[in-house]
Amino acid sequence: MRAFRVFLLWLAALGAIAQPGAGRAQQQPAAQQAQKTATLVADRVLAKGNSTLIAEGHVEILFGTTRLQAHKVIYARDPYSPDGGQLRILGPLTLRDGPNTVLLADSAELSADLRSGILRSARLVLNQQLQLATLEMHRVDGRYSELYKTVASSCRGCTSNPTPLWEIRAKSIVHDQQAQQLYFSNAQLRVMDLPVFYLPRLRLPDPTLKRATGFLVPTVKSTSKLGVGLKMPYFITLGSHADVTVTPYLSPQTRTLEFRLRKAFRHGNAEFSGAISDDDLVTGRLRGYIFGSGTFQLPRDFTLSFGLQTVTDRAYLLDYDYSGQDRLASNVTLMRARHDELISASLVHYRTLRAAESNLTLPSLVGNALYQRRFQPALIGGEADFSLQTHAHYRRSDTSGVAGRDLERASARLNWRRSWLWRNGMVASTMAALDADFYSIQQDAAFAGSIGHLTPALGAELRWPLVRTTGRGVRQVLEPVVQILWSDRRAAAVPNEDSTLVEFDEGNLFSLSRFPGADRHERGLRANIGASWTRFDPAGWSMGVTLGRVFRARDLGQFGPDSGLDGATSNWLAMVQLKLPRNLSLTNRALFDDRLSFTKNEARIDWNNARWALSSSYIWVAADPTSEWSIDGAYKLSDTWTGKANWRFDFDSGQAAFAGLGLVYRNECVAVDLSLSRRFTSSSSVSPTTSFGLTVALIGFGTGGAPGYAGQRCRN
Repeated sequence: MRAFRVFLLWLAALGAIAQPGAGRAQQQPAAQQAQKTATLVADRVLAKGNSTLIAEGHVEILFGTTRLQAHKVIYARDPYSPDGGQLRILGPLTLRDGPNTVLLADSAELSADLRSGILRSARLVLNQQLQLATLEMHRVDGRYSELYKTVASSCRGCTSNPTPLWEIRAKSIVHDQQAQQLYFSNAQLRVMDLPVFYLPRLRLPDPTLKRATGFLVPTVKSTSKLGVGLKMPYFITLGSHADVTVTPYLSPQTRTLEFRLRKAFRHGNAEFSGAISDDDLVTGRLRGYIFGSGTFQLPRDFTLSFGLQTVTDRAYLLDYDYSGQDRLASNVTLMRARHDELISASLVHYRTLRAAESNLTLPSLVGNALYQRRFQPALIGGEADFSLQTHAHYRRSDTSGVAGRDLERASARLNWRRSWLWRNGMVASTMAALDADFYSIQQDAAFAGSIGHLTPALGAELRWPLVRTTGRGVRQVLEPVVQILWSDRRAAAVPNEDSTLVEFDEGNLFSLSRFPGADRHERGLRANIGASWTRFDPAGWSMGVTLGRVFRARDLGQFGPDSGLDGATSNWLAMVQLKLPRNLSLTNRALFDDRLSFTKNEARIDWNNARWALSSSYIWVAADPTSEWSIDGAYKLSDTWTGKANWRFDFDSGQAAFAGLGLVYRNECVAVDLSLSRRFTSSSSVSPTTSFGLTVALIGFGTGGAPGYAGQRCRN
């Protein structure tokens, strides 16, 4: 039993005898005096006279945020020392200075405040990542640590194989704890104990620093169009709220400068990225792109956001693998969303990069404004919402007809719904809606200049949710639904600009209208009939099935054959979802007629666990025709190796559209990312391209840690 395990001694009381101005210490504020107070805990403490104190056995000294643990500490008072005395420490010792800095040594001589002194056979560990080993370390004012004949690495070493995967050997290293920087003198990088390169001077951020001006991890990239090139990013801090990254990209076919600018404001943020290139693919002019986005909080809960997307030519983004977008949108949006109100206004500029589309005939400038409010009517009960929307779009073409048609629309909608719960568990609902649309059309002789129409709608719905639980804990939910709807069949002849693509799925099976926009409303007398069944098993799996159909009193020819909604009777909509243990789920959605002739089918599988991450989908549409299969997966080959693959196959063209492979190695001290991809699609402006990428990062110098990644395994 340790007799003096809890023996507390205020070193400041002893040191105050020797420190100048000790008699005035009691007059200082308590907070300042507490900062100069040290606490000692030891098994045995022996005082020799008024000048020497010896502590042995599990010694701990606390001084502010600094904590020292050692086997034996000898304190010698020195009346001529500004620190009041000196500590002689016999180890092994551990000195923790804050949460991210740990010093390990065999012995040391330190000042009484632990801020200055010499440590022998020492190691400096930063943020539990980077280790610096040295024969002698000088600690200066608690800020600087000077190490001589030093080895730095974040790789774990073993007794049987002490050589780390990589290390930096230097004549001296100075760690500035306040600036969070490491300064190397005569530094040599060695990989597997083989020298790679030498630098007389080197400055690197320590692992605790999140932002610092300097070079980032370089990337080697090779493409069939641009050849083998090198990207060398350079990060520049612009104060505490802004930074810019510039990346020269050089290869035999291109001279490119990439950039990214970030800025944080008091009530928002903005970011811009882009590049400018002088390459051999297009001669005689510079190429480039700029993407930007930002969000700002305004008074009264309003939010202002913007997006910018522009490029010099159609092929640039694909040539440099910056983006796969084939339509660009630049916008400004003002919005406020509350629990019972939505206000939104936006202005969008579109630009197509598709070879088959023209920016003259595409609606290039689109404006929208929306006000929507939800309320509860006092007289009739239930819940209602009112919305007012305006829309306008402009085409650059002056041609009369669809190629040059400009349009403005104002739409008002009043929607109401009320439900009752009956004693037998049925839920009955009634609903009503009124839409008013007014159009102003220019540059199209097929339509009058101003058109307006009203669309009233009425409906009733009956649901009967049934729940059954078995003795084994299996729970099943069955819910049949019948919905009868009526909308005015009469409609003004207006162009269809926003409802050309119609989807029929379980999300809109019981909707008043399945058209996505306001140019078309579903009309006539119809019945939406369907049911859903779900089973929840205690074993951890569940299954859900949805089946439904639409019956019409009269076919008004509103929908095309590819939607599955055409005719007096729609296709059957069927959706099956199966969720199994270990994060495996399968989903299939299909549209088919009474003869089981499919209009559309979509299947998807998702599976992820400790080793696998797999996602695959297949879609088939009869009318387009469209048929595509895609796979995206990753497999953890070992604790440090991960393989990745993605693939997209177009059955209509009979060839793959995209294929990619990747191999990632990552442990506690290094990350290597190797990728190979091939884009097979081509057009008049782009051609198939193969890309190869290689990135190697030494973890521990401001690149972030690798928590959860395995280190080198040591064998006994």
